[in-house]
Amino acid sequence: MNEQIPVTRGVDGGTAKLMPDVDRRRAWLLTVNGAPQSYVDLDAPTHLEFEYAQRLAHVLDRAADEGAPLDVLHLGGGALTLPRYVAATRPGSRQDVVEADLGLLALVAEFLPLPDGPAIEVHGADARAWVETAPADSADVLIADVFGGSRVPAHLTSVEYARAAERVLRPDGIYAANLADGAPFAFLRSQLATFASVFAHLALIAEPGVLRGRRFGNAVLLASQSPIDTAALARRTASDAFPARVEYGPPLTRFTGNATAVRDTDAVASPEPPDGAFSIG
Repeated sequence: MNEQIPVTRGVDGGTAKLMPDVDRRRAWLLTVNGAPQSYVDLDAPTHLEFEYAQRLAHVLDRAADEGAPLDVLHLGGGALTLPRYVAATRPGSRQDVVEADLGLLALVAEFLPLPDGPAIEVHGADARAWVETAPADSADVLIADVFGGSRVPAHLTSVEYARAAERVLRPDGIYAANLADGAPFAFLRSQLATFASVFAHLALIAEPGVLRGRRFGNAVLLASQSPIDTAALARRTASDAFPARVEYGPPLTRFTGNATAVRDTDAVASPEPPDGAFSIG
């Protein structure tokens, strides 16, 4: 793509826009219906603009020895920011990306193509359906970053979904989900209770201002059957430009409170963000 001009296209989920970053020659912001979805620099795949993407990258960095290849399942594709990151930092990794919006996949393939070489397979499919049929014990990391508009779909919030995700992960694998909520955190607490009913270890990464209820924002939920290296994650997130906290153990149990696990029959999507929480003007 030689000219730095915005691209607007109708996709399954509404209107997608690719907007060039004037400060970086081949960097692009992807929005859908005005909500930021992805940022990618084709020349620098390890440059991560969004804070939540940086936190997910910290999880990927700690999932194995430095540079060792991983098997990663990504639910939600966007501009394929994290698959590109893994390909750059962990050569030889095998990655599957599942994105339900076929129009969005076509847009990204046309204007932000993947480089030749990395083993990244992109699938146009529903995330829940894919997880339920994926091979057991096939992923080291499962990244869930699925939003319908600005909301996490209900069918990706239940105990039944968490069990399906756990089945796909290897015994020492880790699940990492990008979520969004604000005080009083009914959705986020329900997700912690839900995944605690399936996984032995949980952690939560978020900015202090979000955790204190001062604003609506992203939170990364981590779940594993093996202990999570929270100390290393805490050091990394504390040194970010926008520092975050890693909650785990008794403080996370207190935060969860009396929330109960969600079943398919009563699952709901994450809350609609307040006006201006994520939108680009």
